[in-house]
Order: sequence, then C-alpha cells, then structure tokens
Amino acid sequence: MGRLDGKTALVTGAGRGIGRALALRLAAEGAQLVLNDLDTDPLEEVAAAAVDTGARVVTQPGSVVEDGFAEDFVALALAEFGALDIIVNNAGYTWYGTCATTTDQQMETMVALHMMAPFRLLRAAIGPIRAFADTERAEGREVLRKVVNISSLAGTGGVAGQFAYSAAKAGLVGMTQTLCKDWGRYKVNVNAVAFGLIDTRLNRVVEGNAPPLQFDGRDVPIGISEGFREATERMIPLGRIGTPEEAAAGALFFCSPDSDYVSGQVLHVAGGLVN
Repeated sequence: MGRLDGKTALVTGAGRGIGRALALRLAAEGAQLVLNDLDTDPLEEVAAAAVDTGARVVTQPGSVVEDGFAEDFVALALAEFGALDIIVNNAGYTWYGTCATTTDQQMETMVALHMMAPFRLLRAAIGPIRAFADTERAEGREVLRKVVNISSLAGTGGVAGQFAYSAAKAGLVGMTQTLCKDWGRYKVNVNAVAFGLIDTRLNRVVEGNAPPLQFDGRDVPIGISEGFREATERMIPLGRIGTPEEAAAGALFFCSPDSDYVSGQVLHVAGGLVN
C-alpha cells in the first residue's frame, strides 16, 4: 500500500531529469499517472517504467505552450481516471541572457513556458476541482488535493545571466502564494519547490560551442562550463550539486499526505545554498 494509492497525478515535462524521477516516485507510492513531455520517446520510456511498477499510466506528448494543451491534458485525466488529485507544473528550461541581451522572443518564451502554461493548466483544472470539492463537502468529507509548481533559486533570489528565466520563475512563486489563498476553500494545498543546480542534461558540463537543443522549434543553448560548476559547488554547503532523485524527493513531499497542512510555501532544494 502506497501513500498515494488511488490518487491521479498530472506531471508535465516527465520524460527526463527531475520530471522522470518524480513520475517514478509517484508511481512507487501508488499514484496513477497522466504524463507529458515535449519528446515522445523518453515520455513513453518513463511511462513503461512506471507501468512495470504496477501503475496505470496515460501520456500526452507535446508542448505545454500549445493552444488547447491544458484543456486536453485535464480532459485526458478525467476521461481515464475520473479524478484530479495532484498537478505538478514541471516542464521548462532556461534561456540565458542579461537584460541587455535578452530579446523579446526570449522573454516571451520564458513567460509563456514558466507562467502562462502553468496558469492555463490550473485554470483548466479549477472547474472539476471545484465540483469535486462541492460534492465532498456535501458528503462531510475532506479530500485534499495538491498543486506543486517547480521554481528555482533564480526565481527566489535571481541568477546573473538568467534574466528572463528568473523573472518568469519569480512570477510562478507569486502565482503559488496567491493560489494558496484562492484555493484553500477547495481544500487544495498549493506549494512550490525552488531547485538549485541539479544534475540534468540542461546543466551538463560543456566547453566551447556545444550544439544547442531544440525546444518548440527553437535552438536553445544549454549546459554550463566546468568552471561554473566547480565555483557553484564551492558555494553549496553540502559541497556538490543535486541528483534528479534528490530533487524529486522534495517535490514528492508536497504531493504526499505529509504536506496536508502546508500551503503557500516555497521549499528550497539546493544543498543549503540560498541566494
């Protein structure tokens, strides 16, 4: 018996890194999963791994910024499982640039991905959540649901060279704290996790002109230098960057009954680094 038996969890960006690790932790706890990723192959791989644990899983590949994505994702969860218990807004990436070098396209992309996409998914979910809450209240039952927004140290204290990303992730924190107050009446815990440097493909060490990755048809440079990684690790009290599994553990807390009286909070999972 897992702590999340019978719960339905929606996770965006679940094909790799932190999203993948969290999806597998949720499956191990008994949740049934509705998973998304931009890339079909890694999405189906993590879905198969979750099914191997006994979980029921459905997938929706594609970009979270596409028109209609949010409504379709919520509809898929309701059609397959008839429930919405946990929503994790995890999909995202950073696009480096200072205020002086950031283009309109970069800013608009970061806001669309880290603010508008979570907003649309939550807006699509509130109707069913409200209906579930009304029924449960009439029956004299308290059922707590969970929203977990994935932010970053960039969103809680800023990171030089990540102007648009920092601004968008800070906006997500503001959304989290406001939604906590708006949705408490519906018995929804709304929290955020702010990650430090985590060992994912977006933070791999690169030297020179490494090839960019494509996101939504755009070439986006990724990776960090060996010098930046070493300098960051010297600042982290625990002395190293985190693993996706360690990052997922922080998010899992907010998905679990352990957080039933916790809402409107931002948990820093950064090895003790606070900026």
